[in-house]
Amino acid sequence: MEDNSNNSSNSVMSSLLDSTDLNENRINKVLSSMYTNNVDEADLYFQMRRQESWQLEDGKIKEGSFNIQQGVGARVISGEKTGFSYSDELILPALEKAAGAARAITRQGQSRSVHILPTTSKSNLYPKIDPTSSITDKEKIELLHNLDDQTRKLDKRIEQVMISLNSCQDLIMIATSDGNLVTDVRPLVRLSINVIMKENDRREQAYTGGGARTGLEYFSDSNHAVKYAHEAVRQAVIQLEAIPAPAGTMPVILGPGWPGILLHEAVGHGLEGDFNRKGVSTFSNRIGEKVASPLCTIVDDGTIPNRRGSLAVDDEGTPGNYNTLIENGILRGYMQDKLNARLMGVSPTGNGRRESFAHVPMPRMTNTYMLPGPHDPEEILRSVKNGIYAPSFSGGQVDITSGKFVFSVNEAYLIKDGKLQQPIKGAMLIGDGPEILNKISMVGNDLQLDSGIGSCGKEGQTVPVGVGQPTLRVDEITVGGTT
Repeated sequence: MEDNSNNSSNSVMSSLLDSTDLNENRINKVLSSMYTNNVDEADLYFQMRRQESWQLEDGKIKEGSFNIQQGVGARVISGEKTGFSYSDELILPALEKAAGAARAITRQGQSRSVHILPTTSKSNLYPKIDPTSSITDKEKIELLHNLDDQTRKLDKRIEQVMISLNSCQDLIMIATSDGNLVTDVRPLVRLSINVIMKENDRREQAYTGGGARTGLEYFSDSNHAVKYAHEAVRQAVIQLEAIPAPAGTMPVILGPGWPGILLHEAVGHGLEGDFNRKGVSTFSNRIGEKVASPLCTIVDDGTIPNRRGSLAVDDEGTPGNYNTLIENGILRGYMQDKLNARLMGVSPTGNGRRESFAHVPMPRMTNTYMLPGPHDPEEILRSVKNGIYAPSFSGGQVDITSGKFVFSVNEAYLIKDGKLQQPIKGAMLIGDGPEILNKISMVGNDLQLDSGIGSCGKEGQTVPVGVGQPTLRVDEITVGGTT
């Protein structure tokens, strides 16, 4: 196991450094020059990203692109201050210049020696492959055309089909002032289908897809792509049949899986360490307090094999982790990067993430979901006399300070006497995250994770994430509708 680990680490180092004038000794010297006696932490983040994208529209390949990005980010932390600089050139002068710029936040001090020891993640969370070359270009084009044909055959009202296929490999190397040199190989694939359907003068569209940390064969070997096609068409048909949504305050049942995006936005961001250290989150200074229904246990889990949000190590070199955030309604902890963990007197949780070498890390979610409860989903449905069932969302906004949110529902149904009725459109859910957590009265035993298509934005940075939940009954939410 140790030999394989060292081989993987050497392979990543070779891919990143062989064509440069950098080596382990020079990285050691640069990092030592950054780590002066008035610096708390320093690190260098090396990255090479291979990325490929294919777009099909109107039955034709409209776009294909492939690019390689590489560079290094240099960071110095002193107290609450962070100095950061980056270069897209992997050469010694550029690295020294970036390190010097990052170090400029501190007073001049004596350098401390750093001796890095190469290691790599022993985790088998995802294969160490390059998904951009996991199948041939011919197979990629055939996949897109076959999926287009199969989608159009599902309903004669389909007017347009748009499909995108994306793959990416990140080679990561992180040198830290505590002497670690950590590497990781991160594959990521994603397929998206957008369907436009027309009936008489009415047009509706639906969007779905999925992905994982694996190769592109994921979409053909397990028939995932065909499942996405059926789901996109199903949702478009529902939109054609939908009636205007009612407005008012009423019970709402949230379906399993993707509706966990509401927890991600309305609750998850409020549990990130930086917001709580600064005291701007509605959850600040509430560790050990009841913040949700006793039925609610919410975790952030970066250790699920092949999941879109999973990380063998985060972008500071901390191993990915399973973190319990809320346990039986009690707030247990926050998601932390190194800086905020140190300032709050706790340990980092494996949630230090960044979009690329050109960005500074911050506390971010990985795969955030609610654990299953004791109730049968049919029992939950029967418990509602008049309300709404919402199995899918399209997006929303949240105010971290207050926890208030607004979410658009792209698939929903009326509930009458415990039974599903007509589909509705135009529904918005309006509420307060902490307040909603306390109004959850039933939690299903049917936990599902999303299909692997989620991305999260924060302070201009986007990272891949996962969400999930079981069926939930919320006793009261304000529904914004058109009737």
